Amino acid sequence: MMANVGDRLHVHGHIVGDHDHLGEIVEVRGPDGSPPYIVRFEDGHESLVYPGPDATVEPPGSN
Repeated sequence: MMANVGDRLHVHGHIVGDHDHLGEIVEVRGPDGSPPYIVRFEDGHESLVYPGPDATVEPPGSN
């Protein structure tokens, strides 16, 4: 998985009733765009994230 600052991290819910989590990548700590990432989620909190197989990176402006 590769990402740039400004990309969105979309973590898909994997059980019924679990919602997706969306956040903006504000820092890339791995070499050449690899994880881990500092992500600012929609509720404003920031977290260090090592994305799993249930996550995708989306460029800014994609829906």
